[in-house]
Order: sequence, then C-alpha cells, then structure tokens
Amino acid sequence: MVGSKEKLKEKRDKRLQEISLLRTIPYSDHQRWWTSETVAVVTGANRGIGFEMVRQLAGHGLTVILTSRDENVGVEAAKVLQEGGFNVDFHRLDILDSSSIQEFCKWIKEKYGFVDVLINNAGVNYNVGTNNSVEFSHMVISTNYYGTKNIIKAMIPLMRLASQGARIVNVTSRLGRLKGRHSKLENEAVRAKLIDVDSLTEETVDKTASEFLKQVEEGTWESGGWPHSFTDYSVSKMAVNAYTRVLAKELSERPEGEKINVNCFCPGWVKTAMTGYAGNISAEDGADTGVWLALLPDQAITGKFFAERREINF
Repeated sequence: MVGSKEKLKEKRDKRLQEISLLRTIPYSDHQRWWTSETVAVVTGANRGIGFEMVRQLAGHGLTVILTSRDENVGVEAAKVLQEGGFNVDFHRLDILDSSSIQEFCKWIKEKYGFVDVLINNAGVNYNVGTNNSVEFSHMVISTNYYGTKNIIKAMIPLMRLASQGARIVNVTSRLGRLKGRHSKLENEAVRAKLIDVDSLTEETVDKTASEFLKQVEEGTWESGGWPHSFTDYSVSKMAVNAYTRVLAKELSERPEGEKINVNCFCPGWVKTAMTGYAGNISAEDGADTGVWLALLPDQAITGKFFAERREINF
C-alpha cells in the first residue's frame, strides 16, 4: 500500500512539474482569442484557488471581476492585484442570496455589458481531516450545488455571443466522481441515474440532492450508499458534475455564434483554508486547469471533466 501511494505521489509530482513548465509557455497570437476587453468573473475569489485564478487570468491580459461574499476582504484582495498592475475589479456576490445575484448582474450589465468567462469557484466544506459530520449538509448542498446553479442561470443572458463561444468553468472534485479510485458511492440506483448522460436532466440531479438531504434529516444517510468521507461535500460535487453535463447538453443546441461551453475540473487537494491547509498542491497549481479551460482556443470542448489539464471520467 505504501509503495502504491509513493508511486501515485511520484506520478502526480511529475505531472505538476510538466504543468508548471507548460504555464511558462506564452500563448501564441493565433491561440489568443481574448483581448483586454474580454471580461471574466470568478466567484469566491478573495483567497485560495479563486484568488489565484483571478491573478493568472489577469496576467494573461483579461479584465477580471473578483467576487466575494465578504465585501471588505474582497476589496482588499482586489487591491493587492490592482497594485500589482492587474486589471481587476471587485463586486460583492453571495451566491446564496437571490437579491445579491440580481444586484451583481445589474452592475455587470451597466458597467461592462457582458461577460465572456464565468468561473464558479465559490463553495464551502465543513469537514477536515477524518471528520465526517453532516451537520451542515443543507448549507453545503445549497452553496456548492444550488448556489452555483443559480449564478449560472442568472449570468447566461449576460454572456457575450461570439464566434469563439463564451465559457463556463465549474470548480468541482474527484470526490464527486461516480466511478474511480476516489469514488466511494455505493448507491447503484443513484450512479445509474447520474451516469447516463442521454437521459440525465436537471430534475434528476435536484431529486438526488433532495434524497440525500431527506436521509440526513431522517438519520438514515449512513445506510444510503453515499460516499463515506466528506459525504455532504462529495454529494454536492457529484451534483455539480451532473449539472455540468446537463447544461452542456442544453447549451450545445444553440446556433453557431451563440455557443456557451461548460466544463468542470478538480484542482486537487490544495493547501487552502478549505482543506485546513493540509493539501499537497499549491494554489497556483490548483488554479492552473481552470485558467487553461477558460482560455482554450478550441471552443468545441464542452461537457467534460478535467484534472491536471487532462480529461477524466465522470
């Protein structure tokens, strides 16, 4: 077991080195579909991965709007980047508050008119280490799934219609995978419903989230076949992954010139407040795939799941 863990670490470290090298290679002129007038929004960006994605996108020359639920902290975070010469703006946004979402969208429309890139990073996790409490499950599912969904729906009408396609990137986790080394989902009925992309609907995803929360209330969730570690967080990200596929399917039916591409990615176990700083990846490396997806020259990529710049299975 120790040997296999060491091999995995070695493999991961090698890939991260490759990505660090790739990050130093500038985009060529024909790859750069964006300009300084291209507008990107990153939610939950006052620290950690979100802050780093803002920094990297602004470093590539985009105009980036940093959002945060806490206004004072957000203003300070934006100021740090502004003082570094980056074109970064700030507006408060609480993805759990419909009036905050409306106010934000109104401000975007008045000040910028449109958005080209939306990165949904805002999220919560109340378990660290081996803790697996479901005490805050409603907050976790409401924020990570429903909050993400609500801001996406509000922002879609503001996304610029252009030949290169607008982009939505959802920050998620391998913990939400239906199959794979990290997945401990034992509920076969849930897996069967969520894995079949052809019959997958938003209603199915909502019902899955509701079913989990109902079992939490009834005290039966432990025998429900849900993941055994970081259960509420894993279920919330399972829902985000499934919704990414539903949305990609819907948006791909739009005519040429009106496409919006939506993908999700796992940043890895990053050294941030969310992991209790127990992660093994820097925020810079964790943010990389999200930035790479936002800037992809190929607009045909949609409805996919990525980690370390490689496609992985849902």
